[in-house]
Amino acid sequence: MQPVWPWKQKQLDNEYRKMRPGKALSGKVIFVLCIASFFAGSLFSSRTWTHYKDNNHNIPDDHFTNLAKITTDCDHNNRKLVEGESVDIMGEVTKTHQALQSLDKTISALEMELAVARTSKGDEDGQNNKLELRASNHSLQKAFVVIGINTAFSSKKRRDSLRQTWMPTGDKLKKMEKEKGIVIRFVIGHSATTGGVLDKAIDAEEDEHQDFLRLNHVEGYHQLSTKTRLYFSTAISIWDASFYVKVDDDVHLNLGMLVTSLARHRSKPRVYIGCMKSGPVLSQKGVKYHEPEYWKFGEEGNKYFRHATGQIYAISKDLAAYISINSPILHRYANEDVSLGAWFIGLEVEHVDDRSLCCGTPPDCEWKARAGNVCSASFDWSCSGICKSVERMKDVHTACGEGDDAAWNVHL
Repeated sequence: MQPVWPWKQKQLDNEYRKMRPGKALSGKVIFVLCIASFFAGSLFSSRTWTHYKDNNHNIPDDHFTNLAKITTDCDHNNRKLVEGESVDIMGEVTKTHQALQSLDKTISALEMELAVARTSKGDEDGQNNKLELRASNHSLQKAFVVIGINTAFSSKKRRDSLRQTWMPTGDKLKKMEKEKGIVIRFVIGHSATTGGVLDKAIDAEEDEHQDFLRLNHVEGYHQLSTKTRLYFSTAISIWDASFYVKVDDDVHLNLGMLVTSLARHRSKPRVYIGCMKSGPVLSQKGVKYHEPEYWKFGEEGNKYFRHATGQIYAISKDLAAYISINSPILHRYANEDVSLGAWFIGLEVEHVDDRSLCCGTPPDCEWKARAGNVCSASFDWSCSGICKSVERMKDVHTACGEGDDAAWNVHL
C-alpha cells in the first residue's frame, strides 16, 4: 500500500464523509471519485515515499486503514449498482420472453384463420366446392380427430365392407361425431366430366349415407399427392380437430385403439404419426411406384428419407394448417406418402413410429389381440392393403376387432 501526505489524507477523509449515508450519490459519481482518489494517492505517494523513508518518518497505521476502508466501500457500492442492473436486465428478459410467447400464440391463431380463408377460396384453379363455401360461412366444428378414408369411384363395394364392419353408420355416425368428437368421412373428388354418371352415383350414395367429404379435385391415381394435400386443407377448413387421419378404404381400423393412441400425443404441437419406413427410390420407368424425380434423392439405388407408409397416418392440427397455408408451394412427388414426408422433413416435427398402425391380417393381429395388444390398423404389406378386402374385411374384423363399444368407452 502506497502512503499519502497528511494534508491529502484529510482531503480524502472529507470526501469520504461526503459519501456516507445521508447524502446519496449516483453510481457514476462514486465510481469517478474512487478512480480519482486512487490516481491522486498514487501520484503523491510515488513522489514522497523516498523522502519519508530517508528521514525515518513513521507513517500512521490509520492512514492505511482509512484508505483501505474507502476502497472497500467503493467496491461495495459499485457491486450493489451492478447487481441492481443485473436484476433489472433479468426482469426485462423475462418480460420479453413472455411477450414473444404471447406473440407466438397470436400468430398461430392468425395462421389458422388464414388457412380457413385460403381454403374457402378453392384450389389453384380458383374454384369452390359446396362444403368449403359452407365452412366459410360458419364457425369451425370442434372435433378430436377427423378420419378421411381415401376412396375412388370404383370402390363402392369396399366402402360397403367398411360400413358393415368397423365404421359406424347413420345415427351412430352422427352420435359418435357429436359425443366423442370422432369424424369419419369417405374422401373423393369428381370425374373429369363434372356432373357425369360417376359423379351422380356418388351423389346418390351420399344422399343415402351422408358420409362423404367431396373435394374439388379430379380423381386419378397419379394425382394422389394433390388429393392428399387438398384433403387436409379442406378438412381443417371445416373441423377444428386435434388430429387429422388419412386411411385407405382397404384397411381395417379399431377406432378405440386408434383414438387412444392419438390421445397420448395430444399435448405435442407438431406430430406426424405412422409406420415409418425408408423404401428404395425407383428410377426405372414402367414399374409401380416409379419416381420421375429420382435424381433429387442422390445416386441410383438410394433410399427415401423416413416417412409414414401411405396406408394410414395421422398429423396434428398445426401440421394440417401448415399444409393449407403453404399449399401452392408444396412440391408433389409421384408417391403421396413421400410427398407428405417431404413437406415435414425440414420442420420441427416429431416423427412417431407407431407399429400398431401396420399390423398384419390374421393370424398376426389375432395373436396380438389375444395377448392384449389390440392393433389400431391391419392390412397386408404384399397388397398395400387387405388383399381381396371386400371378401375378407368381415373375417379380419371378427378375428381382430376390438368390439363395437370400444370407441364409446374411450375418455378424451
